[in-house]
Amino acid sequence: MPVPFVRQLGLALGFCASLAQAETWPAADWQQGPTPSGAAVQAFEAYAFPNRDDQSRKGVRSDAVVVIHDGEVIYEHYAGPTRAETPHLTWSVSKSLLASVLGVAYGEGRFKLDEPVARYFPAFAGHPNVHIDHLLHWASGLAWQEDYEYAPLKSSVVAMLYTRGRGDMAAFTADHPLDAVPGKRFRYSSGDTNVLSAALRGMVGEQAYAEYPWTALFEPLGIRSAVWETDAAGTYVGSSYSYLTARDLARVGLLMQRGGRWGERQLLPVDWVAFNRKPFADYRPAPANPGEAVPGGHWWLNAQLEGAAKPWPDAPEDTFAALGHWGQALYVMPSEKLVIVRYADDRDGSYRHNDFLKLALAAFATQVQP
Repeated sequence: MPVPFVRQLGLALGFCASLAQAETWPAADWQQGPTPSGAAVQAFEAYAFPNRDDQSRKGVRSDAVVVIHDGEVIYEHYAGPTRAETPHLTWSVSKSLLASVLGVAYGEGRFKLDEPVARYFPAFAGHPNVHIDHLLHWASGLAWQEDYEYAPLKSSVVAMLYTRGRGDMAAFTADHPLDAVPGKRFRYSSGDTNVLSAALRGMVGEQAYAEYPWTALFEPLGIRSAVWETDAAGTYVGSSYSYLTARDLARVGLLMQRGGRWGERQLLPVDWVAFNRKPFADYRPAPANPGEAVPGGHWWLNAQLEGAAKPWPDAPEDTFAALGHWGQALYVMPSEKLVIVRYADDRDGSYRHNDFLKLALAAFATQVQP
């Protein structure tokens, strides 16, 4: 990682820390800010919360949207059975949550990014050249198939979550052979994430692991709703099975918006957040998916790479996100001081991140500026 970038981020965070007392932080609940209204908000709601068709369950279907500006709730809307107190399945947003839990462990000196995974997860001994940072970039080199509903017979992830791999998901992943050099090819893999979850167990120890997501991340942020399922081996399913209320997930977004700092405590190290937000060096955008976000360290970036368009052209380039199946999203826009949580049940692929963010910025960013 370029040293100047880390140094600049550290100076900025140090300056911000001196102003922490003047900032708004949620205590047991969020403080309410001014609620925007008008045509732009109506246009946003028309996209995010269209009339539901409960028969077909198709189209854009938001279950919840919470918007945080500068530490205050300025918009909140729920639909269907989802309420403010409902812990919602986050699907692959879980991956970025696991990255934040790992960030605390990293700050405690429990591992280094360039260490072999097998040091902490012995079942991975057959892949001695796969390092922690390779998994965080989804670049293990494993012959993995991340296909969902339409390709169940060849899908590694379906087998891992629902059939022969569900008893020990990390061990199931470890049994896959390599078909690329570790660290050189991006291939999205829920298996990579679950191996990271198993490695975390080796980093912190068996006794601490059972409560570690709570003691490391959830409790310091005041998150009370979190549920995280384990497989039969007792490993947290870091790829898929965490549940939080929208307001609690927004706390993780505020942590990331403010560079890993929570109040006066630097919960995530500055260099860890910089790693999360730096594009994977060997990533090459797929021409068939021009709107595909750029992978960082287990987060998704709106970075503009050489020879490629910005994934979400109407959003600031510093936008990054945790994204999950069927439209789950945690968007973070530091330059706008915005955090947006969206829970959803999209089924037909019509939802577009850029459309949502463009309307959200028109509704919430411009109206909250002094």
